Amino acid sequence: MLLASRLVLGHSHAISGAFAWAALAPTLPPIWLHTTLSAHDVIVGTALAAGAALIPDLDHHGGTIANALGPVTKVLTRFVERVSGGHRHATHSLLFAAAAGGGSWAGVHYLGRYFAVGVTFVLLALAGIALHLHPGGDGVRAWGPVVIAATLGTAMIDQWLPDEPVWLPWLVGFGCLVHLAGDFMTERGVPLLWPIKMRFEIPLISRTGNRVEVWVVSPLMSVGTVAALYVLTIAPR
Repeated sequence: MLLASRLVLGHSHAISGAFAWAALAPTLPPIWLHTTLSAHDVIVGTALAAGAALIPDLDHHGGTIANALGPVTKVLTRFVERVSGGHRHATHSLLFAAAAGGGSWAGVHYLGRYFAVGVTFVLLALAGIALHLHPGGDGVRAWGPVVIAATLGTAMIDQWLPDEPVWLPWLVGFGCLVHLAGDFMTERGVPLLWPIKMRFEIPLISRTGNRVEVWVVSPLMSVGTVAALYVLTIAPR
């Protein structure tokens, strides 16, 4: 039951990230992004934002993100959990969101396409495990198909990625902020101003994985994501 609760939470974070990007990205001023987002950028970004919204949970060795790439993410999350002070500490702050976005900018700027392709693979894998796009169970039976699907998805997206996708760092930072907003609404809150330990919260969600979250909020955000993409790409203008 504990594992299921964690998976539902990851599921909600992923859906909220996709929904927020699909709904808000087309409204971002081009001067911020140094480019004008095409419909294709928004569609690809929606899939990647689902994964980016899980990044702050790098500090949780038993969470959804820990199961995305098998032993690799298991070891990584245990390490981050130890050095960050535990779950919902350093990685659940505005400073971390800025660092994630800034680090991604540096990677895209200095390493270009190779970095962008690597990030695409990781974000697709995170989205795949969070959205349960794999057979049930644990171990390689769960994360093996996710790795295969992420590899195929990355190969497809690679055909359209520019050499320097300047919107990708914004997406990474944006996904982190969406995650913080979700945890902000729970009773434990988040240390937004870390290293200051004060926690901020508006406890609208008493328990993650509750029926309202699973049967109302997540489906509504899923429908909202599809509707936003429909308006962007299909609906007559």
